[in-house]
Amino acid sequence: MTRPGVAAPRAGEGASRAGGGASRAGAGGDGRPAGVGRGEAERRGLEEAERVELTVDAVAPGGHCVARVDGQVVFVRHALPGERVVAEVTEVHRGFVRADAVTVLDAAPQRVAPPCPYAKPGLCGGCDLQHVAPAAQLDWKAAVVREQLRRLAGLTDAEIDRLGVRVAALPGGPLGWRSRVRYAVDAAGRAGLLKHRSHEVVPVDRCLIAHPAIQALPVLGRPWPAAEAVEAVASTGGDVTVTALPPDAAATAPPAAPAALPAAPLDGLTAPPDGPAAPPAALTGPAVAPPAAGPQTVREVAAGREWTLPASGFWQVHPAAADTLVDAVLDLLDPRPGESAWDLYGGAGLFAAAVAARVGPAARVTVVESAGAGVAAARDNLRDLPGVEVVAARVETALARRRITGPVDLVVLDPPRSGAGARVVRDVVAAGPRAVAYVACDPAAFARDVRTFAEAGWELAGLRGFDLFPMTRHVELVGLLRPGR
Repeated sequence: MTRPGVAAPRAGEGASRAGGGASRAGAGGDGRPAGVGRGEAERRGLEEAERVELTVDAVAPGGHCVARVDGQVVFVRHALPGERVVAEVTEVHRGFVRADAVTVLDAAPQRVAPPCPYAKPGLCGGCDLQHVAPAAQLDWKAAVVREQLRRLAGLTDAEIDRLGVRVAALPGGPLGWRSRVRYAVDAAGRAGLLKHRSHEVVPVDRCLIAHPAIQALPVLGRPWPAAEAVEAVASTGGDVTVTALPPDAAATAPPAAPAALPAAPLDGLTAPPDGPAAPPAALTGPAVAPPAAGPQTVREVAAGREWTLPASGFWQVHPAAADTLVDAVLDLLDPRPGESAWDLYGGAGLFAAAVAARVGPAARVTVVESAGAGVAAARDNLRDLPGVEVVAARVETALARRRITGPVDLVVLDPPRSGAGARVVRDVVAAGPRAVAYVACDPAAFARDVRTFAEAGWELAGLRGFDLFPMTRHVELVGLLRPGR
């Protein structure tokens, strides 16, 4: 039998063990399994599906906490620092294992009951932190940011303290915020969400973080026999649309024009209460199909402007995110009349429009974007701004081949999750701006680029953190970088 406080193994599983070097269940008097020598017992690590009792340590990137069992590192999801849990091993890797907390023996004060019944081990992997009180989620994310700045950017504790690292909540609360949702479709044609680190689809009847207009759609519970994914959008301009994606289109994110799928119209498609209703429409046509229902373009409202984008185009998923980020960028950069600016990885030109309004029509503002849909959206939405130029190119190419040239006064960097990279950072520094606003969706990539700036004599002079993705591990940062004094 297992020791008190340790969960019994399920049928066919290895026995549970206690963390911190405690003996295995079923072992001999010295803690070794029967028939196993001392050296072999000490070398054998945790195995997949094994359950172990352990004490959880600090938070780590990726939505989990760190624990150790006999010196082996365990990354535990569904846990909180300081808790004593029974964890089930889900993956074994060289040097570490992953596990889910399946039983909480001693709960942390910050633990709450997840509002969603699918936010549990073995079910939907979209929300990493539903078991954490909303205020504690902000502290969790701030702790991850501090650790990445310390470990990857090389900042000292004093430097991090001076930045006052904190993560601010956005209006609207932790549920009902996600304005763009991609549902996966399983082999039976049921729409749902993916398990953590898996392609297995978990059929759901509702996603609680989805915008209320998306939750009201008749997407879940009806079959999608020819689709591999279904995208739903509820824009800040009041448009609601649904797109069924065949396998080839679903493999690209996001698709610019999904191929046709035979499907019936979606009855009951609704818009937010303050927005116009989107008319149902069938999927038709042999080549390129419109969405299953709703308009092919949607309106977004941000930075004092209305934007028109393809329904499948990129836009921030939290309704308050675009204005929140614009306000932070403007506050940190403090653009002055007549200054020139670059908006790198500019997408539809959100930051370019906001900066252009500050520097004036005679100043030069350049957007660099490589995605065709983003370039088209920027040129369409910024055509009333005579001082704005849109360059269709990869940022690295535009800088290296002098498609854009310095000197420049201000730079907005909003790279993908992988970060800008050392080459782009060095080229930006060489252009001689007085300040760079770096918008980051991954603290690790941001920290690596901060280190590259520091190697060039620059400093991280300010930092804002925002909870653009409540209930998940993700956090958005806006950093101010400037030449060292």
